[in-house]
Amino acid sequence: MTETAHVAVEELHALLTVEEIDTGIFRGIASAEQPGRVYGGQVVAQALAAAARGIDPKRQAHSLHAYFLRAGDATRPIIYRVLPDFDGGSFSNRRVVAMQGGKPILNLAASFHRHEEGLSHAVPMPEVPAPEQCPGFQEALAAAGQKLPPFLLERLAAFEIRPCPPVRNGDLPQRHQWFRLAAPLSAALAADAVMQRVILAYASDFALVSTALMPQGLGFFSPGVTGASLDHAMWFHQTPPLDDWLLYSMDSPWSGHARGFARGAIYSRNGDLVASVAQEGLLRVKPQQA
Repeated sequence: MTETAHVAVEELHALLTVEEIDTGIFRGIASAEQPGRVYGGQVVAQALAAAARGIDPKRQAHSLHAYFLRAGDATRPIIYRVLPDFDGGSFSNRRVVAMQGGKPILNLAASFHRHEEGLSHAVPMPEVPAPEQCPGFQEALAAAGQKLPPFLLERLAAFEIRPCPPVRNGDLPQRHQWFRLAAPLSAALAADAVMQRVILAYASDFALVSTALMPQGLGFFSPGVTGASLDHAMWFHQTPPLDDWLLYSMDSPWSGHARGFARGAIYSRNGDLVASVAQEGLLRVKPQQA
């Protein structure tokens, strides 16, 4: 484990720690020095971090629903306005508007629930090779003749990712990949259930909607393909064990009308369902000239 990995995890923590600048108003720091579009997972994660401020720590986020409205500028801070809509006996609800230049770029609603015991069941984790049997992310891309843009390598520097070999499940496009933080959590962060959910929200946006391109043999960075997240929903079933491997199992039951829909399930290594995710994205393909 390198010092670079430790620095990347610390920088991710700093990126996702929002600053309160007035009552219900928070600021998220810029993520890049070069012009570019803000990664959607960053805005969702920072908005969730802002929503969680002031919530009783006995209540943890169990769901969020977000709409992406405008592309954000990665070189500028983002302002988050939190509306404390509801605090009941068991649940709290917050709305968040993320803004740049006086215009909203994302709307998010998050719900928080105090711990309760109750009936339980979960779909079992798919049978896939262990992370030790899967190649590293860049190795897998190189084998497929692909290369990630530098900005994406920087975005993923805090994570170790290992894609599983492709599997077929009838006509359902499906992919699985293991991921974990590239360096261990500090003791303080390991005890911070809020930040662990925030980090998982950040990671949940990566590669999900591109699953909808698989039937055409395309990816987000294929020539002629342009894409963007339209909305993002997430349900947290438990605090994620980020120090260990997590399996992100993704599928896409539908695409059409320049949109693609994808679902995700995130499991701990021991098979517990940690979170469920759903997303729709804009997917446009420009015909290639002969």
